[in-house]
Amino acid sequence: MKTFDPANKIQDLQYFGEFGGVNPSISDSSTYTFLTAKTMFDAFEGNAEGCYLYSRHASPSNLYLGQALAAMEGTETANVAASGMGAITTALLQLCGAGDHVISSRTIYGGTYAFLKNFTPKLGITASFVDITKLDVVEAAITPNTKVIFCETVSNPLLEVADIGSLAKIAKKHNLKLLVDNTFSPLSVAPAKLGADVVIHSLTKFINGSSDTVGGVTCGTQEFIDALRNVNDGAAMLLGPTMDSLRAASIMKNLRTLHIRMKQHSHNAQYLAERFENDGLKTVYPGLASHPSHDLYKSMINPEYGFGGMLTIDAGSLDKANELMELMQHRNLGYLAVSLGFYKTLFSAPGSSTSSEIPMEEQKEMGLTDGLIRFSIGLDNDIERTYQMMKECMEAVGVLAKAETV
Repeated sequence: MKTFDPANKIQDLQYFGEFGGVNPSISDSSTYTFLTAKTMFDAFEGNAEGCYLYSRHASPSNLYLGQALAAMEGTETANVAASGMGAITTALLQLCGAGDHVISSRTIYGGTYAFLKNFTPKLGITASFVDITKLDVVEAAITPNTKVIFCETVSNPLLEVADIGSLAKIAKKHNLKLLVDNTFSPLSVAPAKLGADVVIHSLTKFINGSSDTVGGVTCGTQEFIDALRNVNDGAAMLLGPTMDSLRAASIMKNLRTLHIRMKQHSHNAQYLAERFENDGLKTVYPGLASHPSHDLYKSMINPEYGFGGMLTIDAGSLDKANELMELMQHRNLGYLAVSLGFYKTLFSAPGSSTSSEIPMEEQKEMGLTDGLIRFSIGLDNDIERTYQMMKECMEAVGVLAKAETV
């Protein structure tokens, strides 16, 4: 019997609506009334459990979603935010102040990179960007002022894998906090179970799954989440990245099918990655034996949910990448769009889109080539058909040589 199945943890939660509905009621209010002034005072002080004061502080819909996501990640609690960046920035600012230092993976989402590279120095917080796969390099970058190690379970867009268990040991040894962005691998990996202190998601992506909502979540201990929400010095409270209750309710409904969707995303990505690699394309996918961290990732994942829905290929040049993506969109194989986790396949050239905040020389140093295409593989029922159509597009634009006819 499995000791921790994140899908079961979500399924076991039970919320009834106000009138017995099978979905919890949505509190479409920004403020809440009290029968006595004393109760209002107690609520403001955080001493009136079950009472709501103002929706920037808390709302029923947001708390339900936070509880479900905490159950999924195996943490004590969670705080939802209006975006993934709202979750990342508030977590980092809660843990760091002027004079502090962050060690970050060199390959991360462009927005996170820009925040640590360009914004936090204004507040006196510095960052070092390192190859997170080299543990000796990570440890060597620690200074007396270091407070946080930040990484993505699977990095965006190069799909490097962080050894979360080993990073957690380094963090504990040096009294640091390990923050892990788990956006690419919900259900597959449980960073908190591997020793991460804080787990973050962009809910916009796989967890919501329908590309109609922006959201984020920070999962952690009750102590840390309480600090985030503190009315006097909590970053999530005072910076105000509050999720709308209607959006929280929408994500909550989609969360219930995440286990089904992740299995299909992973199945389809594994199939395409194997076929692309066999065709001679430079393909990166953690589920391939050729991936440098394949064995590590295999040891970290819940195998039921596979190696995830993200893969990359190298088309050789930006012109070829653009031509291929435009043709695939024309033939209805997906959309030339940023983001991920949609039911349709999404593809983009990260160097000129989601990672454009990273200077060109640093892109080259980390191996982010002009021709790299990032795929978020969709939920196609007939993945063999999809493969054959993609292969025809690749042959048409010269990314693959046309097969000789006999």
